Amino acid sequence: MGSLSATVNLPFKPEVIKDDSDIYGDLESSALFKMLPANAKEYVRTSPHLLEYLHVFPVNVYGIPLFLSELKKDLRFMKNPNLIYPVNETTFVHILPDPDDVRNFYIPIEPSFLHSVNNLMPYIETKLIDIIDGLESNARTDQERAEVLKKVLATIAIIKEKDTDIKLLTAGNKETNDLKSKIVTFLKTDFTAQKKIKKQDSASSSKIPVTPDGKVILTPEEYRAIEYLLIRDKIDMGVLKPFLSDPYIEDISCDGVGPIFIEHKIFRGLKSVIEFKVSSELDEFVVKIAERIKRPITYRNPVVDSTLPDGSRINIVYGTEISRHGSNFTIRKVNEIPLSVLNIIEYGSLDYISAAYIWLCVEYGMSIFVSGETASGKTTFLNAITTFIPPENKIVSIEDTPELNLPHHNWVREVALAKGKGESIVTSTGEVTMFDLLKSALRQRPNQILVGEIRGIEGSVAFSAMQTGHPVMTTFHAASVEKLIQRLCGDPINIPKTYVDNLNLIILTSAVKRPDGQTVRRMTSINELVGYNAETGGFTFVQMFAWDPLTDTFLWTGRGSSYVLENKIATILGIPDNKKSEIYLEVEKRAKILERLHKAGYANFWDLFHMITKIKKQGLLTVGS
Repeated sequence: MGSLSATVNLPFKPEVIKDDSDIYGDLESSALFKMLPANAKEYVRTSPHLLEYLHVFPVNVYGIPLFLSELKKDLRFMKNPNLIYPVNETTFVHILPDPDDVRNFYIPIEPSFLHSVNNLMPYIETKLIDIIDGLESNARTDQERAEVLKKVLATIAIIKEKDTDIKLLTAGNKETNDLKSKIVTFLKTDFTAQKKIKKQDSASSSKIPVTPDGKVILTPEEYRAIEYLLIRDKIDMGVLKPFLSDPYIEDISCDGVGPIFIEHKIFRGLKSVIEFKVSSELDEFVVKIAERIKRPITYRNPVVDSTLPDGSRINIVYGTEISRHGSNFTIRKVNEIPLSVLNIIEYGSLDYISAAYIWLCVEYGMSIFVSGETASGKTTFLNAITTFIPPENKIVSIEDTPELNLPHHNWVREVALAKGKGESIVTSTGEVTMFDLLKSALRQRPNQILVGEIRGIEGSVAFSAMQTGHPVMTTFHAASVEKLIQRLCGDPINIPKTYVDNLNLIILTSAVKRPDGQTVRRMTSINELVGYNAETGGFTFVQMFAWDPLTDTFLWTGRGSSYVLENKIATILGIPDNKKSEIYLEVEKRAKILERLHKAGYANFWDLFHMITKIKKQGLLTVGS
């Protein structure tokens, strides 16, 4: 995977730069620089490549983009967005309207964006490998390896000065397997990010400027571009780096030959200017991704479902035989800081009173299924409500792909091991399944068991755990209570109907459309499962909360008739029968606590957990306090 695997297809004809001095001369005297707003000037001072981009961007047609340090939710209503925002210290993103499509353009602006340094890279790599071969380095992490690459580049290249004595060296295209293996060993990966350079005859060999002692001479712009590309393609995730760095992206997908598509938190569906034009290059790209995450992909094993180094979930399908438009991949990004319940309330997906009800149920060990269709926010919701688990509890989480991120100290995190993954396999089949891990978890005496998603026979173990008093919290794929029960009782899960009422709550989530056409995620209902009626063969459940699509609000439809609150939690708390109505006052009290914490600025996931812990320690969560 590398800069040659994908191309940049700009949606506009780049302007011709007539006078380089306007870009590379005195910054303050640049005509375009003077036209920029104050915040844009600050960005350009630290990232000169941004000014280069603005010079080729047809400002006369589109106007100067709006520069924003962060994106607000109300920007989603912009009809023709033309704005630039930073995603990290070196990379910016330009959102540009497409008048002919519902998807607007997503343009990553990287230091290497406008500089073609492909002719320099073989020579740079050969010099770099020679030095690394004799280098004794203790670099172990990606960050340490990046620092080593920067230092090595500084020893083999110099930045061009005005009166530098230059001679030309004919760069050979010599990249032997031996040299390649040396850099592979250093980087701990075969993620070299460079295609094999095609042999050229001596007449067409590149002319590379070097000093008498063999150092390659680069312009400041070329130096920044090469430094960025070396780290991006050899240590990071290649052309995916700007997408993975962008905190506003939810999903990244490539459907085959063509552009990379993204789902943006603000601007929803966008199409990138980064695209794959040749099927073989896309195949090579996904093979390198699979190697990077240590999940090799082949024609015999063409599907990979795993995680990237940053925790994002990735699915890869390899080869045109099963993916007719070419290999495809989908990445579901994870937030560095998980969304809290208060963040979800900010998005309108929940309200304080329903959150308070869930808080009480989670704290007192109710088993909960968060259910909904694909991309309805199930895992995000489940992770958010983990802040309500008492801080002293021991938790075991079981997932096939690690996505949950809990704030608790006493947390055992277990991940299923697919066949052929890893070096130490303990089962005869060569895999450790979620079923195996769930059985093991029952021997670890957890207060709560979290399962990433129940899909198969592990469901029977989960319900056995509930019967023995282990609360289970998980996600499930079903759009209604009835369909959830049908799936539980059918193949391949096959839960006996008499077991199902060990489940206490079913929280349904969905991606819904508002009247303005925006797709939003909402908790559509909270349902209490009361029991199984053997005579009718049906189940009794009570809807406690329901989302009203007309008003986009939540109704407490089950107030005064909660089976869980009155017959489960009130009993645990020792509330006598004639005072069980007090449990509803406890829900209201906790709703006010959440609202106060929100107004006080404790919406952050970790901050909220810390404050709930503090409030509990002070005895403010005792019923009647």
